[in-house]
Amino acid sequence: MHPISIITGRIVALPAHDIDTDQIIPARYLKVTDKSGLAEGLFYAWRFDADGHPNPDFVLNRPETHGATILVVGRNFGCGSSREHAPWALQGYGFKAVISPSFADIFRNNALKNGLLTVQTDEETWQQLVSLFEEDPTTEVTIDLAAQTVTLPDGRQARFPIDPFTKHCLLQGIDQMGFLLNEEDAISAYESEHPPRVVTTARS
Repeated sequence: MHPISIITGRIVALPAHDIDTDQIIPARYLKVTDKSGLAEGLFYAWRFDADGHPNPDFVLNRPETHGATILVVGRNFGCGSSREHAPWALQGYGFKAVISPSFADIFRNNALKNGLLTVQTDEETWQQLVSLFEEDPTTEVTIDLAAQTVTLPDGRQARFPIDPFTKHCLLQGIDQMGFLLNEEDAISAYESEHPPRVVTTARS
């Protein structure tokens, strides 16, 4: 994982609510083991028609949205079945963060563990982001993980919640195993100070 500190990028808004993981990445892509190949399947049923041709009406197929790195989506994003392939596909496509009024818990956990920042905003900020994109699809925002803020083009800032442990891991660019490995000296010191107890059983 790469450390996350500040993400500045163009947004693209897909404001539909209750987008489930099967819509994010169809089940047939779950057999893929190469993460880099998952970008093709992202929102496949919406990006492509029955013949496999790009749907020009879908927002990600519009030329002005290419290169956007922050996805703004509706409430309860990532609901449905649990699959790590959903955040993998989003990252493979180039997204570094997803902004929503609310996320499905399993998706949020999977995303954060894989270094995809999920930003839960208040309804007013979300509505403003959607409106800004509709007015100007080149709109950029800045997400500051350390400060836990999203800064809009007019300078307005909105805070977002994140638990301290996850925040620490993302800022350091480590997963849970990486965190434990970084604490190896402390673990060894604890073990030396607390040797295992030998339990004996009394014989009758």
